[in-house]
Amino acid sequence: MKAIIIGRETCASPEAAGKLEWLETNGLGGFSSSTILGMNTRRYHALLTAATRPPVGRVVMLSKFEEAVTIGDRRYDLSSNRYPGAMYPEGYRYLREFRLDPCPTFVFELDGVVVEKSVFMPHGENATVIEYRVGGEATLELRPLIAFRDYHATTHCNDVLDSHYAEETGLVSVCPYRDLPVLYLAHDAAAVSVGAGWYYHFEYDRERERGLDFQEDLFNPLTLTYRLSAGARATVIASTLRHAASDSGAMREREMARRAALVAAAPLDNPLAQRLALAADQFLVQRGELESVVAGYPWFSNWGRDTMISLPGLTLATGRFDAAKRILRAFAASMDQGMLPNRFPDAGEQPEYNTVDATLWFFEAIRAYGEASGDYDFIRQNLYPRMKESIDWHLRGTRYGIHVDDDGLLACGEPGVQLTWMDAKVADWVVTPRHGKPVEIQALWYNALCIAQEFADADYASMLRELGCKARSAFRALFWNAQAGCLYDVVNGDVRDSSIRPNQIFALSLPHRMLDEGSERQVLDLVERELLTPAGLRTLSRSDPQYRGRYEGGVVNRDSAYHQGTVWPWLIGPFLTAYTRLKGGTKAAEWLKQVPTLLESDCLGQFFEVADGDGPHLPGGCFAQAWSVAEICRLARAASPTECAAGAVGALPVDSALQPPASVARAQHRN
Repeated sequence: MKAIIIGRETCASPEAAGKLEWLETNGLGGFSSSTILGMNTRRYHALLTAATRPPVGRVVMLSKFEEAVTIGDRRYDLSSNRYPGAMYPEGYRYLREFRLDPCPTFVFELDGVVVEKSVFMPHGENATVIEYRVGGEATLELRPLIAFRDYHATTHCNDVLDSHYAEETGLVSVCPYRDLPVLYLAHDAAAVSVGAGWYYHFEYDRERERGLDFQEDLFNPLTLTYRLSAGARATVIASTLRHAASDSGAMREREMARRAALVAAAPLDNPLAQRLALAADQFLVQRGELESVVAGYPWFSNWGRDTMISLPGLTLATGRFDAAKRILRAFAASMDQGMLPNRFPDAGEQPEYNTVDATLWFFEAIRAYGEASGDYDFIRQNLYPRMKESIDWHLRGTRYGIHVDDDGLLACGEPGVQLTWMDAKVADWVVTPRHGKPVEIQALWYNALCIAQEFADADYASMLRELGCKARSAFRALFWNAQAGCLYDVVNGDVRDSSIRPNQIFALSLPHRMLDEGSERQVLDLVERELLTPAGLRTLSRSDPQYRGRYEGGVVNRDSAYHQGTVWPWLIGPFLTAYTRLKGGTKAAEWLKQVPTLLESDCLGQFFEVADGDGPHLPGGCFAQAWSVAEICRLARAASPTECAAGAVGALPVDSALQPPASVARAQHRN
């Protein structure tokens, strides 16, 4: 797989390089991240953020190292930091190259002497391995800066911190606060000495831009000093477990072999598919004995909606069927009152069930798993009972006013609650409430009814088919906006929301659909004309008075623009799925050609959450978003003619028109 390489010209520019980030993850929800300069620009940047209750309970333990190399009588500071009114030191001036190959590697040049630093996280452990190699005789000095705080917060100088460290041969440990884990630093340094104490007023530019607390103080408990000969390696293993520095070689070998296996198992033998396989892997995390999906780095945890939307791309399109199975099991076990949780909170509270669509996406994820794996027995035995339970709850009514109306369509909503994926809320203000009957919820509901028929007994299947016919007739009558040639976004009694939004694309992209082809083409043309950008679909037409073209500023500004024009890359998946079915695959192939460039535009090797609605569509939000990556994985798999012809995951759906496909007939026969 081709490495991503950033050269000297970009590295020498703090403005340009400070916007390029890297990410390492550990499969537990923990992560390591910073800019390619090693200069932290977010409160979420750190060498070790541990997941203390996988995949949540994240604690920033080791923020960074202050690094200096002495060659002869000259000292070179390799670190870069932002302080009020100044950048100090300016180690970026020595940075010749940054590589993602496959882990982050920094190459410094100090008057002809090369210093190479690499960072990686071993899978399944809250640990980060940092290694240095110097191309000549030198002294390396590392000053660990610790934070020990929730990853959403910042640390400031205080008298509570325990400044002491414990030392053994090749191992030091710090535990500045009693209620947090011990940080072990395994090392092969020549000497350990007392640190400098507090470093004050680090500034994080990305937090300043977001209108949040952007200053932090960090504590330096100790200094590690290495005496290195040419080619020698200096190692630190920062972990919540005890290690010896000599463990690093085996840890690296295991982790690089694991990643090589992911690349080798990529369904398509091309650099994009291989890069996407690694990107997808970073979102799959352990949850108890099962598995889940981190919705986005650096600040999201595991969300039901994001997980179900992402599952086909992250697991099925990458050939990881066992992971899909574990995820489906985990969320089936968490169902309550016929609903999947919207979110598992970071602090370990009870799951939140404030979503109308996560459960409906669960049905689609099950369908995709069955189509990809052929494992219908697993679905029948473990998942169909939950599917039936969910439909029954929706028929009689569940939380937040979610219920099937007399016309067979699904209504939802209560004041002050946001239930669809357009869920921005500022204090008590729900930005896009969408109460009543949102268009994509009807498309998902109909799709779920058709999917459930595949596993139902004859009587229940007949009821579902009748309900689906009723819903389809009502949908066509209520949602068609003849004046605009598209679908209303929400129908709430006699009120019809004619906002031009991307939600209607799901009525064209899901496997089971309710519109005739002529209507579908009109919707597709309008979405392409009004919402399509190179980065994805806008969430609102530019002609709408509520349109916001920039996703920027403080919390209120950003949340009020979140679904009011901001571009979401994940929506390109359903759009191109519908486009390929109706007009052919040329546009999908063209769009995929730009993906390698997009994977190098923000967090290297990852795909961002949102972008500005106005050009040049600068990235924003999370720098790595699960469903953005997942939909690209799914599209890349579907774009292969051989794979599509074989009926693989991502192949374009065929309208059932409420007629059971072959898999349904087989399932019903087994009844």
